[in-house]
Amino acid sequence: MPNKLVQYVKDSRTELKKVIWPTRKQATNDTLLVIGFSLGVAAFLGLVDFVLTKLLELVI
Repeated sequence: MPNKLVQYVKDSRTELKKVIWPTRKQATNDTLLVIGFSLGVAAFLGLVDFVLTKLLELVI
């Protein structure tokens, strides 16, 4: 069992060396994009909820 664990850790380190990590600027831009998109979707869903609530109030 310990032999498999050691091999797993070695293989993991080898694979992590192959990863192309994003630059700080890329990570910041991607993060801001995700935050902006999330806020846009939240605003859209909030607007849809508001409109549907007002329509339901008219019906009732």
